[in-house]
Amino acid sequence: MRAGEPLHLSIDASSAADRGRARGQVLREVLPGVLELYSRLFASIGVTERQLREHAGRIGDSVARWHEATAAELAGVATGSGLEPWNVLALNGRTEILALAGSASPECSTLVIDPTPESVSPFGIQTWDWHDELSRGWHTQSVAGTRVGYTGLTEAGILAKIGINDAGVGVFFNILGHRDDAPTAVPIHLLAARLLADAESVAEAIDIVAQTPMASSGALTLVDRDSVACVEISPAGTAILLPRNGFVVHTNHFLAASNAMGEKSGLYDPDSQQRLALIEARMADAVRAGSVPTCAVDLAQVLRSGPGEPQLCCVPSPDAQFGDRWSTLATIALSPASCTAQIKVGSPVADTEFRTMVAPGATVGGLR
Repeated sequence: MRAGEPLHLSIDASSAADRGRARGQVLREVLPGVLELYSRLFASIGVTERQLREHAGRIGDSVARWHEATAAELAGVATGSGLEPWNVLALNGRTEILALAGSASPECSTLVIDPTPESVSPFGIQTWDWHDELSRGWHTQSVAGTRVGYTGLTEAGILAKIGINDAGVGVFFNILGHRDDAPTAVPIHLLAARLLADAESVAEAIDIVAQTPMASSGALTLVDRDSVACVEISPAGTAILLPRNGFVVHTNHFLAASNAMGEKSGLYDPDSQQRLALIEARMADAVRAGSVPTCAVDLAQVLRSGPGEPQLCCVPSPDAQFGDRWSTLATIALSPASCTAQIKVGSPVADTEFRTMVAPGATVGGLR
């Protein structure tokens, strides 16, 4: 691993419990620090340890009813790392727990291109914006032993986040906010993990979403070699958004009217709407000029931002306090045709290189 590069995990076990134990063992030295930072974030929004244990217990019960293998994998992480099981559940449910705060924050931007004559398969890119203090708390990974092997990016202790599998199914990830969000069902990070581990098509991924009890909000933009669909999830239900004008853009506000009715105001507006408008305008200009990028990493230019523009790239203010130091930690490009994830540290314009990873089980040409 070169200086500045994140840790890379390679996990290969047919048993979910063994995969969890392997993850926990590799991250044993890293996880306490990540947990301490999240504990501070939870405390900063008024969540006590007693409440955190209660939230984790409800999440654990929901996961056990939903998917036995996921519950076993989480238990394995606790065993391998030496953490308490409720600590691991709280990490994987961090989105749902932090949603209790209702405080404003910048977040991620996603852009996916539908198939065109120049590109036989969809491809896309997103920024991942999060707390700067956690800039060393994430890693890349390659996971085998699941129904389909997958690769991508996640945080320490969290099973998965953004990535692609050897069937060419890719998952992009944007957090949204609904007034009924609560840590009472399956965390959206665990749903993303299951899609990467089990889905062999966008249609199959949508079926898994439909069978998952959710009490939090997010937009999972899904791609495979032939199709694109964005699934907006909220406690009110799900909505499927399809490409318009050859592309899908999502930031951090609901686009489906059925979900927007319950949107929690003050979280991401007007920043999210401004970012969406900027990306859509740039893409409309590219379509008119016949200059739409034809590969995933070339989309990075569309997600750049400079002074006076909406914050597609986040840089923490020098005087920002803990909990408000927002930073673009990584940029992730997914290409279903080759089953590859290309990840760079920092923003789309950062002076770092994309690192290319192929999903375990995929051949050089992207086919199993």
